[in-house]
Amino acid sequence: MLWLQRQWLRLTPWHVVLLPLSVLFGLVAALHRVFYRVGLLRAIRLPVPVIVVGNISVGGTGKTPLVLWLADFLRQHGYHPGVVSRGYGGGTGGVVGVDVRSDPAVVGDEPLLLAKKSSCPVWVGRDRAAAGNALLRAHPECDVLVSDDGLQHYRLDRDIEIVVVDGDRKFGNGLLLPAGPLREGVSRLESVDAVVVNGGSPEASMLLRNEFEMSLQGGVFYNLRNQELHAAAADFSGKKLHAVAGIGNPQRFFAHLRGLGLAFESHAFPDHCVFRPQDLDYDNADALLMTEKDAVKCDGFADERYWALEVEAILPLAFGQTVLQKLRDIDGRQTA
Repeated sequence: MLWLQRQWLRLTPWHVVLLPLSVLFGLVAALHRVFYRVGLLRAIRLPVPVIVVGNISVGGTGKTPLVLWLADFLRQHGYHPGVVSRGYGGGTGGVVGVDVRSDPAVVGDEPLLLAKKSSCPVWVGRDRAAAGNALLRAHPECDVLVSDDGLQHYRLDRDIEIVVVDGDRKFGNGLLLPAGPLREGVSRLESVDAVVVNGGSPEASMLLRNEFEMSLQGGVFYNLRNQELHAAAADFSGKKLHAVAGIGNPQRFFAHLRGLGLAFESHAFPDHCVFRPQDLDYDNADALLMTEKDAVKCDGFADERYWALEVEAILPLAFGQTVLQKLRDIDGRQTA
């Protein structure tokens, strides 16, 4: 997958060969969306507002930190949010609730991280509408749902759509799958409520009317063996470090570590990689540094050398106000 992602950043004669398949993919994706829009396929409307966070490209863009930010922001403003997710990387085929003791091999790494950090109900299922209904039955106090990575899951009707874009990679070569990384065309951004650009230079702004910048900040690590134990980057000075990342964009994590002044040997793994102890058996390592998403998959075998970097999303006040105003508009329509 890492090799494929690199190919999606450029154009070669091989991409031309794949173009007919991309055209076919785009046609099927467009028809799928139209069928839901005109009612040939039935979307499920839940009794509470639904905020969908997703992307139009394959690979990590920073959706999980944004979902965590949204959950915290909504709670601060009097809402009781719940989160539904597909549970990529997990093995469950049905609908199941997630808690801090859940097995990431069953529920997926991202939902488990959301359950640990969001303090709100998290349910997973291939059918996100069914997951949402199950969550609301179990937690009737929830008055808004956030659907993690649900932009193309049109079976779940939605009130607010938020697309996250990787500010460095943007849309790669601009082609649809399989010749490029796009699940839907860039024109899809014109119909969503907000576009959140994660990182990248300010000069690379797409100048969209609904565009907001997001950055990921963090410089404190916690120890997987004893999560009450924390360390700053300076505490690793002079140590032999290995950094591992099984996420959609490993280089972003490695760049963040370098920005903290750390020198290390990097190891990139596929997104949602299921780690085994032997995969991370670096005999000369004084410390292994990883993302929180990867950490939830290593809790069962981690020793005192394993450290996870805590990060949080930083977004402008205008983005939060946009979300709140849209929720107020929804409440107004429902009470009119």
